[in-house]
Amino acid sequence: MDHLRELYQQLILDHNQNPRNFREISDCDYHKKGHNPLCGDQLDIFANVDNNVIIELTFTGSGCAISKASASIMTETLTGKTIDEANNIFDKFREMAKSGSGVENLPVKLTVLSGIYKYPARVKCALLAWHTMYQSFNSNSNSDVNTEKAE
Repeated sequence: MDHLRELYQQLILDHNQNPRNFREISDCDYHKKGHNPLCGDQLDIFANVDNNVIIELTFTGSGCAISKASASIMTETLTGKTIDEANNIFDKFREMAKSGSGVENLPVKLTVLSGIYKYPARVKCALLAWHTMYQSFNSNSNSDVNTEKAE
């Protein structure tokens, strides 16, 4: 079990130090800002969608290792999915992050964050990019996402 935990930690550190899809899309279909005032994490989510399929999902910003790794893994996981599939994965990921349950219902890449529920102060860090993505696709509001108000 320690070997698995060490592997997960290495993957999180790798995604933090070498985030995937870490760039702005200047002419995107969707853009939303997210902020976690409790720890100062902030990011922007950018997406291009064609026929309801996410063809490009990127982010920029700064934050802790968990926040940045979660955003990086999210962009890899959701690219190529429909918005409905992304919303479904968001619901399952949020449940896993908050309770530790439902890991078996998620893409394998997301299991590296399966232990986050044990650290309640870090759950909002892991969910920041996800809430921002979800609000980008599902809200008519132009307001920023603030994790203090999320759940």
